[in-house]
Amino acid sequence: MTDASFFRKEIIPPSAPPPGLTGPWNWARTNLFPGPISSIQTVVFGALAIWLVVWAFPWFWYSNWTAPNLRTCRELIGDTGGGCFAFFTERWHQFLFGSTFPATERWRMVLSFVLMLVALAPLLYPMLPRRMTYFSIAFPFLVIWLIWGGTLWLPIMIALGFGLGWLAYRLARPLGNLGASIIAVVVPILWWYFLASEVADQLSQFIGLKLPVIQSRNLGGLAIAVIIGLSGILLSLPLGILLALGRQSNLFILHAVSVGFIEFIRGVPLITILIAAQSVLGYFLPPGTNFDIVLRVIILVTLFSAAYNAETIRGALAALPRGQYEAANSMGMDYWTSQRLIILPQAMKISIPGIVGNFIGLFKDTTLVSIIGIYDLVGLFGPLDASTDWKGIYWEFYFIIAVIFFIICFSMSRYSIWLERRLRTDIR
Repeated sequence: MTDASFFRKEIIPPSAPPPGLTGPWNWARTNLFPGPISSIQTVVFGALAIWLVVWAFPWFWYSNWTAPNLRTCRELIGDTGGGCFAFFTERWHQFLFGSTFPATERWRMVLSFVLMLVALAPLLYPMLPRRMTYFSIAFPFLVIWLIWGGTLWLPIMIALGFGLGWLAYRLARPLGNLGASIIAVVVPILWWYFLASEVADQLSQFIGLKLPVIQSRNLGGLAIAVIIGLSGILLSLPLGILLALGRQSNLFILHAVSVGFIEFIRGVPLITILIAAQSVLGYFLPPGTNFDIVLRVIILVTLFSAAYNAETIRGALAALPRGQYEAANSMGMDYWTSQRLIILPQAMKISIPGIVGNFIGLFKDTTLVSIIGIYDLVGLFGPLDASTDWKGIYWEFYFIIAVIFFIICFSMSRYSIWLERRLRTDIR
């Protein structure tokens, strides 16, 4: 009997799509004109966009970037309707570093920004070598020295406090997790309060490693926005995770403290908290205490953002199927192991859009510090408007600020989308 079966030995090449289903016309029909309502919206908003471009075109095309003052700029522009952006060419350093930052020390801020990108790279892109995370851990202590100056031994002693806390936790493990955790918190606090500063002063007498001191009141511009925003973002995320877990805890005290903190912070405007940091907090501190204003703002902005992150993460934890918790228990995992390996990775992936939205809002809220006397990007309008050369400049100033914030916030949004796609495990 002859076997008449046939087995193809090569892959059939893909066929061309049917005519009319590809090309720009098909894209426009699918995305811009899929129905009557969408077609009307496309026409209306398209006409509005064209009108805005035509209206704003002269403002950019005939703008002036070289005039020495506003009066000369308007004379050069005449009736063309261009904008006067020459103030940015003259005062760009104020936008980056602030009005009173020493010109001879700007290299420190530039170096800090470059090192910040290097330190963030392994945290944002996991495909990079993991050894780079060691520099990411050391970067916060290094940048404190670069920006504020003084002796390098002080941030080293601060970092040593964390190491002592970790060592104390390892040695106190026989006392149980709770006792070891308490000791791990108390030991660094005692070290920082009683010994760190004196040890740093003694070491600096033998090996200087000093930079000129820069006061926080001299910081401003984009630099202070990045310092406060980045510090709040990096510190509020782990604190938000702990608050979310505390709110779900069955321990009454831990649950009550977490709920009370979250609800109180979320019920108070950030501007109220910042004003309290400037004026009210000093009444509760011992006389003569010098509590740096930027440090106060960073702490309060971190607490404010952590409360919102906690609710976002709690929603993600509640969205996980109960079977994930039961599967972790069936494998014999304890609470922290199951959270670290099973629960939190899934919850963090779900909550990425909400967390990034909180971070974007946090970075934009850094403009509120201008109310308490910190000259960030928005706060620079006061010194600029007070000068006789550029008094009366408004639209151009706020447009430059809007562009700066848009670039940073849009970059954060695009990174969020990229991270969601990279962590996507479902098949569609």
